[in-house]
Amino acid sequence: MAKAYKKRVLGRGLSAILNDEDKKIYNNPPSVNFNEIDVDLIKLNPYQPRTNFNQKDIDNLASSIKELGLIQPITVKFDDNDDNYELISGERRLRSFKQLNIKTIPAYVRKVNDQTSLEMALVENIQRKDLDPIEIAISYNRLIDELNLSQDEMSKRVGKDRSTISNYIRLLKLDPIIQSGIRDNFITMGHGRCLININSKDQQLIIYEKILRNSLSVRNTEKLVKELGNKKVKNNFKIDKNLIKIIKNLEIKYKLKIDLKLKKEKGLLSFKFDNREELDKLINKLDE
Repeated sequence: MAKAYKKRVLGRGLSAILNDEDKKIYNNPPSVNFNEIDVDLIKLNPYQPRTNFNQKDIDNLASSIKELGLIQPITVKFDDNDDNYELISGERRLRSFKQLNIKTIPAYVRKVNDQTSLEMALVENIQRKDLDPIEIAISYNRLIDELNLSQDEMSKRVGKDRSTISNYIRLLKLDPIIQSGIRDNFITMGHGRCLININSKDQQLIIYEKILRNSLSVRNTEKLVKELGNKKVKNNFKIDKNLIKIIKNLEIKYKLKIDLKLKKEKGLLSFKFDNREELDKLINKLDE
């Protein structure tokens, strides 16, 4: 089966954010190799802001790869510490190859340091159109922190309005349960922006429950927030304040990712694993 490979051009956002020295790393051919790499030798990118991967999207991509081959190779860097590779971009493509049980994957191997790897991963994610608002907010916030930039400087370097960047970053001030609601499309970014204006996270959660229970529009939510102000609102949705802390402790103890989804009076607590081996380890840990 013939495979098509397409040379990638450095995007405007990525080009804008890197300094001259970094651009030499990206554009200098001697620093880039092209190889077929064993998928088992590739570690996931620790700087990846995306945490939600839609399985249907992975299935569709795997089907496309099976029929047409991989159009865009992944990008990795070589880790001298353990003779493995670290993924910079292309996690969905890598997951699709593993799902298809293909042992090797075409990859660009770049000579970059951790700082440049971080920038590449975050900037590429910001440029994507399928990120949820919280993932975008995390990416902007990390770039500002890691590069020590102001929002004005970031605006100039990625070509986005300062107000746009600010609106995304402010979402991180919301209660984690509400952030999860935005990520899972229970509410929109517009709803989140309304809730940001409420200082009390308890009040945020109460109104969040009202949005879900009554299917409130953004306009109706704005009206509700304005009317309530700092008034006390009866809470019909009891949320254990220690719940988030307990989940975080479980994640640390069992070294796994736990997702909590709440809607109205129902919810879902799920454990994330990538293969059967991880599932078996999880079951053994829970039996201890």
